[in-house]
Amino acid sequence: MNLQPPVSRKEALLSRGQIEGMIADGKSIIIVNEKVLNVGAWLPYHPGGYKAIQHMIGRDATDEVTVLHATETCASMSRYQIGRVEGRWKNFVPPIQGGSFREHAPESKSMQEPGYISAETSRAPSPTFDTEGTTIRQRPEKSHMDNASLTSFSSATESDDQDGPSFLDIQTRREILLDLSKYPALDEATQDEIVRKYRLLHDQIHAEGLYRCNYMAYAWEFARCASLFGLMLLFLRLGWYCTSGAFLGMFWSQLVFTAHDAGHMGITHNFTIDTMIGMIIAAPIGGLSLGWWKRTHNVHHIVTNSPEHDPDNQHLPVFAVNHRFLDNIFSTYHERLMPYDAIAKFLVPYQAYLYYPVLALGRFNLYVQSWIFLIQGQGPRKGSTWWHRWFEIAGNFIFWLWFGYGIVYKSIPTGWSRFGFIMISHMINMPLHVQFTVSHFAMSTTDLGPDESFAQKMLRTTMDVDCAPWLDFFHGGLQFQAIHHLFPRVPRHNLRRTQKLVQDFCNDVNIPYALYGFVDGNKKVVGSLAEVSRQAAILAKCQRTIAQSGDIFHGK
Repeated sequence: MNLQPPVSRKEALLSRGQIEGMIADGKSIIIVNEKVLNVGAWLPYHPGGYKAIQHMIGRDATDEVTVLHATETCASMSRYQIGRVEGRWKNFVPPIQGGSFREHAPESKSMQEPGYISAETSRAPSPTFDTEGTTIRQRPEKSHMDNASLTSFSSATESDDQDGPSFLDIQTRREILLDLSKYPALDEATQDEIVRKYRLLHDQIHAEGLYRCNYMAYAWEFARCASLFGLMLLFLRLGWYCTSGAFLGMFWSQLVFTAHDAGHMGITHNFTIDTMIGMIIAAPIGGLSLGWWKRTHNVHHIVTNSPEHDPDNQHLPVFAVNHRFLDNIFSTYHERLMPYDAIAKFLVPYQAYLYYPVLALGRFNLYVQSWIFLIQGQGPRKGSTWWHRWFEIAGNFIFWLWFGYGIVYKSIPTGWSRFGFIMISHMINMPLHVQFTVSHFAMSTTDLGPDESFAQKMLRTTMDVDCAPWLDFFHGGLQFQAIHHLFPRVPRHNLRRTQKLVQDFCNDVNIPYALYGFVDGNKKVVGSLAEVSRQAAILAKCQRTIAQSGDIFHGK
């Protein structure tokens, strides 16, 4: 007689085939701490937007959920549990990224075992992994494709009548091989060890109190911001309008650092309090939307530097930060094609020169993106955060009342003075926009597949900027982007202390830690943009040669 109590539905073991079938039926299934969660009901309520969740469907999201959410939120996810798995979960490619899933069919007993993995994996075919079998997954000694290979390939393209996308495929393959030569292998044993040590590092950071906020540091932040705003008012009264605008721009820059902390719950770690802090800074004081920022930024933290998926990488027609933008690319975030059109073909060759001028105007684009988000209601409309949209709309009207009407129109007498005040107050934010881009634009944009651990992907796609501690106020914690991507909720005043622990972790697991000085980091970014421009020139030359030969028109 079996006296064991029946297994509850939440604790029932689910096979890989069963979970694949659920995803094929349209369910949003993620794995967290070996628990199978159906989070479809949570999608319209998630404050960070539903797309961040969609990129985790079919994957073990334990690390992403743990570091991006408060402990209470993680605990509350158990209400979505529908079963569990045992042991290591082999990730699928999520549907939003092109993964395909089969409906669940009756299986033999052996196939129903939790550890069974089908010979047919549900993922999009890879031109690298699927043509070379498993051998390419090993870490080669070095990449065998150099710049000379590009020249020879260009010649081969012209002589062999190959088209543009073939050239771009070669570039993609080259970058994948380069990453595989620099970073740990993607086999299960290696990646599992990285995951294990990363989680131990997370526990150590907790134990050393690095998640505790230094509120005295925020007292100094408040004093600095109040001083900058006071100087803005003083010089406005004196009629030094350009100087006044400069202080206003510096005031906004300093506040953005705090809004960034609040958006990640890095101040009080309380969702409601930190969100209110962030929304007040963003909307009535800054004229922006924290909800828009969270929707894009959470996706950025999940699929960092992916040309197809990361909105922070998608800047056509002005910038093509990777060669893949030189072909028409579909953005899963914007849900539209981003064409490499005539405007892009005109601007991209000059993007290395346009980098700083365009970033100087970046704040104007943030106004547009914020209003698109608020007008279209792209944020959650249900649950406890339904009112955030209306709070931010009201806050933006308050911003334009005090800034647009009270200062620009009423306090500044002439048109040219108004123009100078607006442009200087906005353009002085350029270093802030450089901070956001310098840590990613020159780093890897390749997708090494679903087997890569979260920690390795973050360190592969993000660099840190080295600076003296007394300059931390200028960088606002954004110089520790690699550290921040590994542990987004660690308060920024503790990131310098956390950096030493991360460096030890990188040395232990043999992951390169990218650390550049601010000048060298900028050189690397500008050089990377110039390299894409060079690739665009090669591509254009190939296309012209083919067109002139008449091959396109005659089908040769």
